[in-house]
Amino acid sequence: MEEILKGLAGNVAMCVEAAAALFIAIGAVQAVFQIVKYAFSGTLAAREKKSIWLGFASWLVLALEFELAADILRSAISPSWTDIGQLGVIAVIRTFLNYFLEDDIEKFEKVNEAASETRQSAESSAAAKAAGA
Repeated sequence: MEEILKGLAGNVAMCVEAAAALFIAIGAVQAVFQIVKYAFSGTLAAREKKSIWLGFASWLVLALEFELAADILRSAISPSWTDIGQLGVIAVIRTFLNYFLEDDIEKFEKVNEAASETRQSAESSAAAKAAGA
């Protein structure tokens, strides 16, 4: 019974890792298409680059979560303390990467929201002045 559970957990971990690889590939392809689109239109400014980075970072965060889940599954079936220690270190590194990516994403979203509100306020003021004139 124990061997069956180990085999099942190993297979599930491998499927979760395959999903993580798929998410990274999707994010990379999406980022490349957006870069090419903006590059050919001649509008690849800092805002577009940051937007592309944000989309790719979101895919990476999702993939890191899946990789961490696979690490947890593997640690449940690891045969030695050395394997468990290595998986623990990998999990810590992935957790830190995930934390900092999410932090950067939140900061960028706050900046975008503030810029959007400022733009909307300016447009409303201009419309009010035009209506009053």
